[in-house]
Amino acid sequence: MKVSFKNGAPIVNLNTIDPENIGDILAKIECSFNIRFENEDLNQVKTFGALCDLVVTKIKQAHADSCTTQQAFYKLRNAINAKKAVDRCDLKPTTKLCELFPRDTRIEVVADVEEEMGLHMNLLRPKQGIVWAFALSLLLFITVSFVFSTVGYIGMVASITGLVLAGKFGKELKVKTLGDLAEKIAREHYLKCRRDAQTVNRAEVAEKVRELFAGHLHLEPSALKKQARFA
Repeated sequence: MKVSFKNGAPIVNLNTIDPENIGDILAKIECSFNIRFENEDLNQVKTFGALCDLVVTKIKQAHADSCTTQQAFYKLRNAINAKKAVDRCDLKPTTKLCELFPRDTRIEVVADVEEEMGLHMNLLRPKQGIVWAFALSLLLFITVSFVFSTVGYIGMVASITGLVLAGKFGKELKVKTLGDLAEKIAREHYLKCRRDAQTVNRAEVAEKVRELFAGHLHLEPSALKKQARFA
């Protein structure tokens, strides 16, 4: 991925990003806004700004000025309050998630909150050291399989199983505060966070799309300018 500069501001060159990654992000956008991209639509999209405009045109809901992130926070707060004995006054955007979701019961409590909200927050992940260990062992056993096929294949299966289990039982938090989590679910489940799913705030759409790209590609949102070009 390359970054160029215009007037001192960084601009990501999206034409250097793996098309598979772009496809993953487009799928996230479709899910969040309940829209569907057609090949003919995407063939006309050359810049990030054009993609944002396309998303806006695809959305058929009526416009409403209400803030989706704020509504996501209220929905999240109500779901937590329904599953845990927590005073609503103690649930603020700055509240640390590690205090709300203690490590020993984290997986179960997060699952309960997700069930209450009716969406998957994608909040937990395994420790990066564990992921790297299984990933390196997978590469090692792939190499071994060229010489000792049986040992290599067994090792690959074990490594892949380890990666799957690490993802399923990971307890590390992807974000730190309740406010961060509200922002995350607002961009990943935009319509489900709206108080009225028949409305959208069209002024927010481009920013939510930018946040989805930035989060998936580990970029600063400010680097995703309208003129950033796709392949």
